[in-house]
Amino acid sequence: MQLLGIGSRINHTEFGKGVVTNVTSKHYWVTFMENGLETIGIDSDFEVIEGVTDELDTVSFSDVEQSLIAILRRWSDTSSLTPIADKWKGGSLVLTPGDSSLSSKEITMDTFFHKIVMVRDRIRVMEQKINASKNLDDQEKVDLQQYITRIYGSLTTFNVLFKNQSDTFVGERTK
Repeated sequence: MQLLGIGSRINHTEFGKGVVTNVTSKHYWVTFMENGLETIGIDSDFEVIEGVTDELDTVSFSDVEQSLIAILRRWSDTSSLTPIADKWKGGSLVLTPGDSSLSSKEITMDTFFHKIVMVRDRIRVMEQKINASKNLDDQEKVDLQQYITRIYGSLTTFNVLFKNQSDTFVGERTK
């Protein structure tokens, strides 16, 4: 059996198509199109689409990871990785209706926090687009910026979820 090199393309029976990003003596680390990073045994059931054996043309897992992070940052509207406060990790949010004949809804804190961060990041993108707009005059930009500041102020309740103070919502400051 020939050992595949980094950059080899495979089609795994369970995980689908992927690219080998690291090789150990017993495993391939493969980034799959649909399933992300998985570690599979060298003797796993897969088809080689394109094998790479030339060790001079290899890329480390770290290089692939850094490239993927750069691509995701460039093409998404998420500005950075925002951690949840430790006390909320693994927790849940339970919404209980006033009508006892209706059932409650439970949401993991991680899911809820992710939604809050997405709202924050999308407001930031909107803010950048307003400031860069050539179709708005300066007064319109100021008016919209003040409105966005009030939106941030309405969201300060959720600041308790953020691990880092620098990631929180900031509304209008009282003087």
